[in-house]
Amino acid sequence: MKQIEGIEDIKLFVDEFYGKVRMDELIGPIFNEAVDDWSHHLEKLYAFWNAALFGVPGFRGNPFAKHAPLPIGTDHFNRWLKLFSETIDDHFEGAMAMDAKNRAELMAHMFLIRLSQLNGDSDKVIV
Repeated sequence: MKQIEGIEDIKLFVDEFYGKVRMDELIGPIFNEAVDDWSHHLEKLYAFWNAALFGVPGFRGNPFAKHAPLPIGTDHFNRWLKLFSETIDDHFEGAMAMDAKNRAELMAHMFLIRLSQLNGDSDKVIV
């Protein structure tokens, strides 16, 4: 077990995590339908987590706007969080690993609140 120290560690957990996501019977079909180019998507995720964990500039995007139209709810976010935490715990320990899991929980919670406010109407998303 080691600490999350930089981009190579981020690539490890993002690749493994989204490998699990793609194979998952609950959330896999949603992600596989929504993502046309996984290599491009993974590059964005590396940049996102690098910015979130280490403050490294380079992420551009609006994750909420991309997720709002998807048919996702509490069960989907719970599964996403379970897979994310398992992946982090399989490889990492320490403050940065805990920070990654905490940030994932905060994001899931925020997304669920915002999605519930839309009441299924993705046209309400302000980009």
